Amino acid sequence: MSFSFALDQSLDPLPRGVILAATPLGNVGDASARLIHALGRADVIAAEDTRRVRTLAQALGVDIRGKVVSNFDHNESQRTQSLLDAARSGTVLVVTDAGMPIVSDPGHSIVAAAAEAGVPVTCFPGPSAVPTALALSGLGVGHFIFDGFAPRKSGPRKAWLESLRTEERAVVFFESPHRIAETLELAAELLGGERQAAVCRELTKTYEEVKRGTLAELAAWASSGVRGEITVVLDGGAPGAEDVESLLPKVFELVDGGMRLKDACKHAAAGTQVSNRELYAAALEQR
Repeated sequence: MSFSFALDQSLDPLPRGVILAATPLGNVGDASARLIHALGRADVIAAEDTRRVRTLAQALGVDIRGKVVSNFDHNESQRTQSLLDAARSGTVLVVTDAGMPIVSDPGHSIVAAAAEAGVPVTCFPGPSAVPTALALSGLGVGHFIFDGFAPRKSGPRKAWLESLRTEERAVVFFESPHRIAETLELAAELLGGERQAAVCRELTKTYEEVKRGTLAELAAWASSGVRGEITVVLDGGAPGAEDVESLLPKVFELVDGGMRLKDACKHAAAGTQVSNRELYAAALEQR
């Protein structure tokens, strides 16, 4: 895909210091005029992937004149001093593969060092998966938190999801297509299958898709496989949501009335953020 822009000579000269600039999530048409200007004028471009920034510049019809260096998770700390030195007398443009630097991407080290050293830092705003997914989710997102990537390992992931049980704000997080089905299934189990969520994949790209529904519905949908870059928006929990301990008396009351323990747990947990399995395990312990 080709998308050409002429550099706008009317734009102000680039400021000395560090510039954070958001890059398109997928559609190059989302590139801002300021990003395009900076790509062609910066003295140094610190890119998460040097090949991708050159491909982006080519798609935008921009001739990169400055030095391009890699700046990613595993070399960011080693790059900081040289980038800081360059920013003292010129312009260092910091970009990632897609979206806004620092938001679960490289950029923090140079910004922190520049701020401490008194080197100017500014931002050319633009695309970001977080507000894009929030806007598309269809959920109440007037208040939200962003949790980056969901933990990879099952233990930390379970603990993280359990911490969201009574979180009243919407929660936005990223997840791998290889783990999304497992994460949604566990979320339905721990947070309640009726909790609303939205799975947003391939935002701004050709195969963009937003799937909205309950966690149980989304877990069933994802079980057959999901591809692409994924952002999940989870609806906030109900204020004063019940916990396991508060539901146990209701479980035993139903059991005393002749209902099987497993059925009583399912009935008591319905409409709450408590999982059937956790309530059943706690009831077994107390019997």
